[in-house]
Amino acid sequence: MAFEGLSERLQATMQRIKGKGKVTEQDIKTMMREVRLALLEADVNFKVVKKFVNTVSERALGSDVMQSLTPGQQVIKIVQDELTALMGGENSKINMSTKPPTVVMMVGLQGAGKTTTAGKLALLMRKKYNKKPLLVACDIYRPAAIQQLQTVGKQIDVPVYTEGDQVSPKEITENALKYAREEHLDFVIIDTAGRLHIDEALMNELVDVKEVSKPDEIMLVVDSMTGQDAVNVAESFDTTLDITGVTLTKLDGDTRGGAALSIRSVTDKPIKFIGMSEKLDGLELFHPERMASRILGMGDVLSLIEKAQQGVDETKAKELEQKMRTSSFTLDDFLEQLEQVKGLGSLDDLMNMIPGANKMKGMKNANMDPKQLDNVQAIIRSMTREERSNPDILNVSRKRRIAQGSGRSLQEVNRLMKQFGDMKKMMKQFTGGNKKGKKGKRASNPFQGMNLPF
Repeated sequence: MAFEGLSERLQATMQRIKGKGKVTEQDIKTMMREVRLALLEADVNFKVVKKFVNTVSERALGSDVMQSLTPGQQVIKIVQDELTALMGGENSKINMSTKPPTVVMMVGLQGAGKTTTAGKLALLMRKKYNKKPLLVACDIYRPAAIQQLQTVGKQIDVPVYTEGDQVSPKEITENALKYAREEHLDFVIIDTAGRLHIDEALMNELVDVKEVSKPDEIMLVVDSMTGQDAVNVAESFDTTLDITGVTLTKLDGDTRGGAALSIRSVTDKPIKFIGMSEKLDGLELFHPERMASRILGMGDVLSLIEKAQQGVDETKAKELEQKMRTSSFTLDDFLEQLEQVKGLGSLDDLMNMIPGANKMKGMKNANMDPKQLDNVQAIIRSMTREERSNPDILNVSRKRRIAQGSGRSLQEVNRLMKQFGDMKKMMKQFTGGNKKGKKGKRASNPFQGMNLPF
């Protein structure tokens, strides 16, 4: 997961200063040393690190902080503000043409994920902005690039314009724009060729496509796994093409996050989108303030709400609430909820959006392996309809049959049934309106001791 190492280091550093009633100059120096190391380890450009540390130190040593009643929290707020500013300050929206079609030219090195990102962008524009997109296949060099774009277009039901690999990208672009106007398609995405490295031939071709298409947006697609090299790539493309924005791909992978924290500062061009999964709906608008909050362990409730609104059926949610209140929640309902949770994306990312979730006792040791969701689904689907509605009838022989049918062990079946029972008890606590136990004590954390599968 992106930023994991940086996040852990910064959170530990912030925690040491958070509760301090008085912050000294030495405290700030010690904290800034840790912050500097954390950023450098995350592969952030050293000039960016130096400027960031100097700015935070200067603000933290100001009289407003030193004389504050909560100086530790003030310093954390400064770090959060400066992290947000480092990544662009606020969300930068895509440039839309006042005279359709809007034209977006996707550029970048080979392997950065341009073709897939083009499809993701088309899907996002259709779903979020009700646009009618057209994908244009201008990568005539990479084997199977055209077929890949056609496959992506078919998956998301978006038309793909192609003239094969014997026509120049400049001519394909000209004809594609005519086609888009004739068919009243208002959002054209041009998938251009990439190279393994930057060369003159590549840049000349991209300049030709730019002159013909007069794009509203020149979107540089950068693989965030490349770290500091991503910044050098961004500078090169910007010098020749004057890019308008950046999309970072593979931010859900094992990347240190240095590119996201460096690119804006070095190129002065905004990060507009981030790829958070391999799925075609895995492209998100980039919100610097939300990312800063996540890095510092403060959660990202707004993104979590947006994900939930997109992925959860409101009518079914109300039905589920009623079932919880009447204790009629079944394994079928549980299975449906698991499928909706899987649709929201990475489980670790979802947990990072909940403020303080990583510090909750019951969640701290929760098993976040997504494979466990698949195992749970296999077990439940191996049950009969009667067993899913009334799990109390499950005896040893039935459980053995379910284990064999799902390819899981008897212990896993027993564990799931215990977890389901614990969950129903938890729901009863939350929906029954009684937050106190029999002797007037507050009920214990319902997650405590549960080896949750999600």
